[in-house]
Amino acid sequence: MDKAFQRILLKLSGEALKGDREHGIDSTTVMKIAAEIKDIKNLGVEIALVIGGGNIYRGASGDVECVEKTSADYMGMLATVINGLALQGALEKLGVYTRVLSAIEMHQLAEPYIRRRAIRHVEKGRVVILVGGTGNPYFTTDTAAALRAIEIGAEVILKATKVDGVYSSDPIKDQTAVKYDKLTYMEALNKQICVMDNTAISLCMDNHLPIIVFNFKKKGNIQKIVLGQKIGSIIRGD
Repeated sequence: MDKAFQRILLKLSGEALKGDREHGIDSTTVMKIAAEIKDIKNLGVEIALVIGGGNIYRGASGDVECVEKTSADYMGMLATVINGLALQGALEKLGVYTRVLSAIEMHQLAEPYIRRRAIRHVEKGRVVILVGGTGNPYFTTDTAAALRAIEIGAEVILKATKVDGVYSSDPIKDQTAVKYDKLTYMEALNKQICVMDNTAISLCMDNHLPIIVFNFKKKGNIQKIVLGQKIGSIIRGD
């Protein structure tokens, strides 16, 4: 099959792993996500993943009032490591070779993130799971996704969400919300689109990296995008 993209970066939120639970990790949901990833891997696509940690702890929310902002952000980064290991386990149960690379060094659990090493793993056909955000507080995992995608030469960021694209407001709360099939980077910034933070969008704009926002809960959507079908909303320069 002809593919629209050879190398992608898939951005998953931590909430994607919790299924219908209030928090934590739902094994059935993680296995479903792993199966979707395996399907596109079987097409010969090179895949890197950046995963959030909001299902375990969200540093930006200030859930723990006794913890200062910097420490809270590091706690959120550690949550992404837990999620990355869970996803690695699910993928390897399905026979998919993976590597977890962490921006925070923890040699017993993951390899340290080194750009050339990440590229080499991707070239060898391994699914690379990038955890620990950027390794720095005050930066979101969306920004980490943009940074890593640029570093490894990904052709697109696929931003997985609960809705089927970018809307003028939250379509779950506002039935009059209008869907945008495509936006320029500047339109996304000016409209204060909440699907990714401004730093991430600006990074993509400066490096001409398109972002496709889509509903990951609809089975097969990611495969359709890889095969060139118009799914969700696209943010790009023109």
